[in-house]
Amino acid sequence: MTMISDIPPARPLRVLVVLPLYGGSLPVGHSCVRALKSMGHLVDVFEAPAFHPAFTALKDLSVSSQNLGQLENGFLQVVSQAIYSKVESFEPDLVLSLAQAPLAAQTLRKLRKDGVATAMWFVEDFRIFTYWKGFAPLYDTFAIIQEDPFFEELEKVGQPNAVYLPLAADPDFHMPMELSSVDRRTFGSDVSFMGAGYPNRRQAFRQLIKYDFKIWGTEWDGDPTLERHLQFDGRRISSEECVKIFNASRINLNLHSSVQSDELVSKGDFVNPRTFELAACGAFQLVDERGLLFDMFHSDELATFDSMPDLIEKIDYYLAHPEERAEVAERGRTKVLAEHTYAHRMQTLIDFIASRRPGWPTPRRKAVDAMRDFPPELKEKLTSLLDRLDLPATVSFEDLIAVVRQQNGKLSDIETAVLFLDEWKKQYGGK
Repeated sequence: MTMISDIPPARPLRVLVVLPLYGGSLPVGHSCVRALKSMGHLVDVFEAPAFHPAFTALKDLSVSSQNLGQLENGFLQVVSQAIYSKVESFEPDLVLSLAQAPLAAQTLRKLRKDGVATAMWFVEDFRIFTYWKGFAPLYDTFAIIQEDPFFEELEKVGQPNAVYLPLAADPDFHMPMELSSVDRRTFGSDVSFMGAGYPNRRQAFRQLIKYDFKIWGTEWDGDPTLERHLQFDGRRISSEECVKIFNASRINLNLHSSVQSDELVSKGDFVNPRTFELAACGAFQLVDERGLLFDMFHSDELATFDSMPDLIEKIDYYLAHPEERAEVAERGRTKVLAEHTYAHRMQTLIDFIASRRPGWPTPRRKAVDAMRDFPPELKEKLTSLLDRLDLPATVSFEDLIAVVRQQNGKLSDIETAVLFLDEWKKQYGGK
């Protein structure tokens, strides 16, 4: 385990967040972006999902598996080079990648040579997704959702800068919600589950069909016992719909996934994002006991189960005791807001990097604020621009330029003037 510095960086950071092409870490990445912005940092995003349709289209080609592999690898190399170009333009203090982000080894080596700090948040089970062995040593910081023996395994492959960073909730998105009567009928039930149909869940939920039970999510096809409980024909559920389900259900089941069906309650270690998201919504959940769960929640802040008989007994109990459900849910929400938001996680990550990189972040060339650096006759327009971009009047000219370059669409007169002044300063040294 590592100690975290309590000394934050002396100025707002520029952070480039690299999203994965697709997958479960994509919403985590979006939450990181919102959290970093709310903390006052300047954030740019590499939208890797925009490349996903082209990547999947390669599979439609009538080529051999060997040629397809070469094409996919070449495509990912191009995407990785695009990320590097983004770095050159934005000049970030930190490149933060989410699990499965398309950053190639060659690009990571170039970023290290350039002195650009890199971090990955590996929000996956290291025992199942083992690609970390090749990539972990190439990142300056590796954030993980499990503890030992993962720390020991990372040391073995040459990654000493690992930090335990459990998942979290986004309280601006995961929150209590007043639902319409239509939404309550659509999304409500005595018992619900939202997630993919892993083998252990399929087996477990066959014991729950006597309840008013709704199942939401994908990969449940081919199971006639559960078919009538599956909602929306097993389509993907949007993040907005998830929040409605959480709020509308009397009991939200939270059974962690397992590819094994012989042990329905796996008693694993990491805690999934649903645990925090349900709590942030003020929703009642029954979650299977996990090795790291009680490091983050007290026993009265979540209702847990350790076996299927225990789960069934507690479903019956809590359906009959709505007041206790509400009390447990409120305590869980209080804990998440106090300790388990994405802003908490991003601050922990930033503090850890600062403790391991003396002098980070590197001072910018000039820290004069934009208002002092701009011609007096245009300061009123500049004030309006800063308000629109949600920037303080003391923002540095460099950071103002970085944010303006991120904007889409036609430039306003003041934006054009700002960029022109930047070019003039570069050419004549600001004299």
